[in-house]
Amino acid sequence: MNFSTLLMVLILSSCASKSSDKKITTAPLPTETQPELQTVTEFRGVQITGVTVSNSGRLFANVPRWRENIPYSVVEITPEGNHIPYPNEAWNKWRGRPEKNKFTCVQSVVAVGNSLFVLDPSSPKMEAVVGNAKLYEFSLNTNELIRTYTFDRTVAPKKSYLNDLRVDEVNNKIYITDSGLGGIVVLDRESGQARRVLDSHASTKSENVTLLVNGKAFMMRGRAPKIHSDGIALSNDRLYYHALTGYHLYSVPTEALTDASLSASDLASKVENRGVTPAPDGMIFDQSGNLYMADLERNAVAYRTPGGDMKILIQDERIQWPDTFTIDGENNLIFSDSALQRSPAGQDIMGQIFTIYKVALP
Repeated sequence: MNFSTLLMVLILSSCASKSSDKKITTAPLPTETQPELQTVTEFRGVQITGVTVSNSGRLFANVPRWRENIPYSVVEITPEGNHIPYPNEAWNKWRGRPEKNKFTCVQSVVAVGNSLFVLDPSSPKMEAVVGNAKLYEFSLNTNELIRTYTFDRTVAPKKSYLNDLRVDEVNNKIYITDSGLGGIVVLDRESGQARRVLDSHASTKSENVTLLVNGKAFMMRGRAPKIHSDGIALSNDRLYYHALTGYHLYSVPTEALTDASLSASDLASKVENRGVTPAPDGMIFDQSGNLYMADLERNAVAYRTPGGDMKILIQDERIQWPDTFTIDGENNLIFSDSALQRSPAGQDIMGQIFTIYKVALP
């Protein structure tokens, strides 16, 4: 029995009790020679989640409104290291209520082609949707708003929390995870129509586990949270997704996701369990088909090879909560560290440092 086979046997055997509320123990992952962990920029007292780099190398990050008095929602990080509100200061001015052409609570930013997509679940402090969740598309050529997609309560209910997105340029669709209730939103870019799918399916739901981060039970508001479909990644003709509090990766063909005529049961039959992985937050594919993901319980970034083997890219105690991933034009993996386990929504973060790191990919 080779090492990979033995590893999977150990992992699968450890998951036999996945219905238990005890932590699932996975076997240690093999670690190869690590790349250098480099700091791109730091934020003091400002908790970032999303990060993205454009084709031209422009770097953006976002700050969710998880507490009072955040200085901005979206920033561009200049080569000199300055943090400039994007697209301007007016969009980033919050006056206690949702307003037109102003951000409410931004969770994710994703640059695709000449556009920057800004996902606003509109749920300050993760308490409930106020107004409507929205997706904004800005031109990276002019920095002007191109389009606003507004989601009504059938798509983004009151207790939803739209989390991350991927743009399917082949089918002209956008896929969005809902980590608040569990589910996938499929948005048609042309018509602007959106619908929820798989929101009653086990693949989009949290597993009955308690994560151990830095050796302590991960808690929010005094209890172990259930964080549903969160990480999302697109590879060729399949969408991959993962609950944050869970150890199983799932995928579904985009052909099925984009077929609105499919019943819920027919779509569910297309979902595939891709096996056991670490508990992640963000995920992203590289051009070789490796799927990079956070390994929240090991202060690490792991990756799944096209053959299904799990490996660790980098493990370092400085990595607290690798949140969101993006890949630049020089084959560097760039990721935000939101330190969520020590800085949950509502908690004071004055003096804390939140970092964007980069590492060279193999």
